[in-house]
Amino acid sequence: MVSDRTIDWLRRLIGFDTTSRNSNLPLIAEVEAYLDAIGVAHERVADASGEKSNLFATIGPADRPGIVLSGHTDVVPVDGQDWTTDPFTLDRRDGRLYGRGACDMKGFIAVCLALAPEMKAADLKIPIHFAFSYDEEVGCLGVRDLLGVLAARPVKPLGCVVGEPTSMQVVIGHKAKRSFSVRLRGVGGHSARAPECVNAVEYGARLVTTASAIGARLAASGPRDALYDIPHSTAHVGCFHGGFALNIVPDEAVMEFEFRALPEDDADALVAEMEQAARDVEGEMRGRDARSSVEMALKSEIPGLSIDAEAAMVTLAKKLAGRNDHAKVAYGTEAGLFVAMAGIPAIVCGPGSIAEAHKPDEYVEEAQLALCETFMRRLIAHCSA
Repeated sequence: MVSDRTIDWLRRLIGFDTTSRNSNLPLIAEVEAYLDAIGVAHERVADASGEKSNLFATIGPADRPGIVLSGHTDVVPVDGQDWTTDPFTLDRRDGRLYGRGACDMKGFIAVCLALAPEMKAADLKIPIHFAFSYDEEVGCLGVRDLLGVLAARPVKPLGCVVGEPTSMQVVIGHKAKRSFSVRLRGVGGHSARAPECVNAVEYGARLVTTASAIGARLAASGPRDALYDIPHSTAHVGCFHGGFALNIVPDEAVMEFEFRALPEDDADALVAEMEQAARDVEGEMRGRDARSSVEMALKSEIPGLSIDAEAAMVTLAKKLAGRNDHAKVAYGTEAGLFVAMAGIPAIVCGPGSIAEAHKPDEYVEEAQLALCETFMRRLIAHCSA
């Protein structure tokens, strides 16, 4: 059964509207006050504006390599979603805890904070760190500043558990993500004189078709990894818009697309293929009118995760989770950045199901939080041995 302390912390965390467009500082201040009260050292690593911050805390000997428990404090918007209750007020019903972020991923952070006094009271030989970040939902932005600080320190953590919802299964791999925005500028005019214009929507549609064709090729003949639920790399067009009226030739169009590539796949080659397609389209447009242009800009980049199933961090995580299986997932996390930027071995394991994330009436099961508490208590015992 999940503890009242965890439920209380989840209630407090959900009460902060930390949608990525907002500051997370009120939540950070609440956590800092609590850590101060129980005597846990902590520090902020803020963004350039000072409106958002990571929080890094250490319980146990700071001069020894430890285990990082990592979670993001931001959540996705609730705009346009049909919630049956207030998304920023915890609702407890039938063994489920509802609220924005309950699953993704304030449930994990709540367990960390609820068990912090037990960690503090233990005679830890291996330190336990909290790494709470901002702006994960908009490209894993905040944790990069924190990892830059950790990478420069003389004592590097032994490993990291990123507590994204995996139903407490150990995840050893996830896909890399590259997302782009493409802006096409043509020459508009009256639709009756369309041949004299450069229709940005029509040329943009060619790039949509190119991305779709790449996705079909990857599905048909690309590299495979059966541990993933979607076992191949993917291409996806999420937005395409332009034009104002049927009788006006559109002079601008915008397309947004992404690749989610297996860590073993060549994401750079996929990007280069789209870049060449964009150059080809631009050449045709400029051949009709030199004022035309196509600009392709990177929106976000998240490295993939691929850690050996026999690695020490994987073995430890399975012991803590009380299960021997492992998996790989299509969605991105901060785990790949821990490896790529700081050389810290990382796995993903946390309460709740990713199927419930980002939805209206998001929830985490109390039983999942109880399993996470067991995981944490086993970690305390391991770090105290």
